[in-house]
Amino acid sequence: MKHVIIGTAGHVDHGKTLLVKALTGIDTDRLVEEKKRGITIELGFAHLDFPDGTQAGIVDVPGHEKFIKNMLAGAGGIDLAMLVVAADEGFMPQTVEHLGILSLLGIRDGLVVITKCDMVEPDWVEMVKEDVKAQTEGTFLEGKPVYTVSAYTGEGIGELREKLRELIRAAAEKNLRSPFRLPIDRVFSVDGFGTVVTGTLIEGALAVGDMAEVLPTGFQARVRNLQVHGKDVETAFAGQRVAVNLAGTRKSDLARGDTIAKPGTVRKSLMLDVKLQNLKNSQRTILTGSQVHLYHGSSVRLSKVVLLDRDALQPGESCYAQLRMTEELSAKCGDRFVVRFYSPLETIGGGVVLDDCPARHKRGDKELLAALAIRESGSGDERLIQAVAKEGASLPSLDQLALSLGREKEELAVELGSLAASGELLEPLPGRYLAGSVFDKLWDACRGLLEQYHKQNPLHGGMKAPELRQKLMKGAEQAVSDAILAALAREGKIKAVADRYALADFTVHLTKKQTAIRDRILQAYRKAGLETPGLDDIYAMFEAKEQLDCKQVVESLVSGGGLVMLTPQICVHREVYEDVCRRTAAHFQAEPELTLAQFRDMLGTSRKYALAVLEYYDKNKILKKDGDIRRPGPAFSALGEPEAPEEPAEV
Repeated sequence: MKHVIIGTAGHVDHGKTLLVKALTGIDTDRLVEEKKRGITIELGFAHLDFPDGTQAGIVDVPGHEKFIKNMLAGAGGIDLAMLVVAADEGFMPQTVEHLGILSLLGIRDGLVVITKCDMVEPDWVEMVKEDVKAQTEGTFLEGKPVYTVSAYTGEGIGELREKLRELIRAAAEKNLRSPFRLPIDRVFSVDGFGTVVTGTLIEGALAVGDMAEVLPTGFQARVRNLQVHGKDVETAFAGQRVAVNLAGTRKSDLARGDTIAKPGTVRKSLMLDVKLQNLKNSQRTILTGSQVHLYHGSSVRLSKVVLLDRDALQPGESCYAQLRMTEELSAKCGDRFVVRFYSPLETIGGGVVLDDCPARHKRGDKELLAALAIRESGSGDERLIQAVAKEGASLPSLDQLALSLGREKEELAVELGSLAASGELLEPLPGRYLAGSVFDKLWDACRGLLEQYHKQNPLHGGMKAPELRQKLMKGAEQAVSDAILAALAREGKIKAVADRYALADFTVHLTKKQTAIRDRILQAYRKAGLETPGLDDIYAMFEAKEQLDCKQVVESLVSGGGLVMLTPQICVHREVYEDVCRRTAAHFQAEPELTLAQFRDMLGTSRKYALAVLEYYDKNKILKKDGDIRRPGPAFSALGEPEAPEEPAEV
């Protein structure tokens, strides 16, 4: 599913918050002071849902000049802009500034909404429309739709919703292949949970259990819980507004402006090499040595501008520059940023990061300027991407690529890391790479295989993993094929279901009769615990005319993971199996070995059922049999972890 963020922008009191409420039913003003003053101070969040399943997040940003800092904190993750202009006032100073900021941040699509149309005459609305067309000329909103609405009467809201749905469908997919990164725009504590941070996930996928590095401080914490639009999820994807509960952290450990990212994937630096643009409607000339406020993601840094090929940057011009900061910043090549004049505070320009951790440069260096031009064009990476693509799905290593390209490993490793961070290459296994174009072809083939399988086997939870590996990547190492399938699952394209894979949006649909049979079977297995009846006994519970449905439902439950088949005759309920796994994991925390007798006594069952579980573990390499004892096997981690005591929440 595509994940899109819509951002409101516009002058204070032009009706942005009320418009969001009319569209979504959600009031994004959450602070008492906002209610009292009638303006948005902090960022507000809502979600826009459509009957066909299309969904988008909405960031309602402040319009008042004093709160531009807060506006910039939320603007970095926006895909579509909704520029709001009040019919009774038209374009105002902050409308112009917001439009400039959105342009600098690389936003390329959106629309204009003229609000409060119930407060003026129709002729006046037409005049405002003409003014909007003139003001957006030469910007990314030139020629984009202009909608007239009233959030009070509901006029035009339905048409606006429909157009937003069209834009959401047409929006480009976010980069799910890069390591996850989330700029923090809020930090707070929740009783019973502890420290929670929120932000827009701008890259990758973030899952419960992942380790996250907090930058620029560098400490790491485990993701204990994730929420998207107020609902718990196991994985969040780029383009979603996410609340992240980090285990073992205090509110004072984090702050707006920090970033959480996959450990080791984002560097911190006191300097950035950039392509800097001075807005055409800026009233300032940017001189080399100027002090500016640098806005990147949700962070703000005081920075000195060093122009590399001139002494002054006039309005409407751009050039290469180095930004030297007073505090470390965590950025990546390709990131967008905004700069505001030191005093008085006003937006003057911005641009794109070309080198996130450069050395200090001398001005006028022709070789440096040529190198930055290559970085800007990206042409220096093409040969390396082609070399990786040539190897297909074999996942060539750094050593192999260095040999085939005749390159030094140290230099090549840096380039491979940069391309992996940008999503142009993937690193499914440590130090082994896959071209994005090859991955796309594998996904197309995988989707075709699973679509056909689901059509032919609508009651199965998915295709067995070995079968999918063989059909999709015949002859590949199992570690390689498993890593590629895991990468597809990480992007939310497919899902693992027990020992099978299915398309992410696939669900088994049972008839009313089959649903009743399923519920009866699950109840029987749950009640029986580990000492379950054989399958033949289960089938005997049903009349002859129900036998076929019964067998299909059992097959569906096994393939979908609701039942675990230990032997051809012995199945157990998934909850029962998971409880046995937790107890097994707990045993090996204290003891290095396990015997059948110990296992039987630990479970309080007969030898028959204890042996069935152990042989299932052996078959799946969870345990390794050595004579009469068993030790952890290669897949021991599949047992999960034993129950841990709840971590204390901050009060």
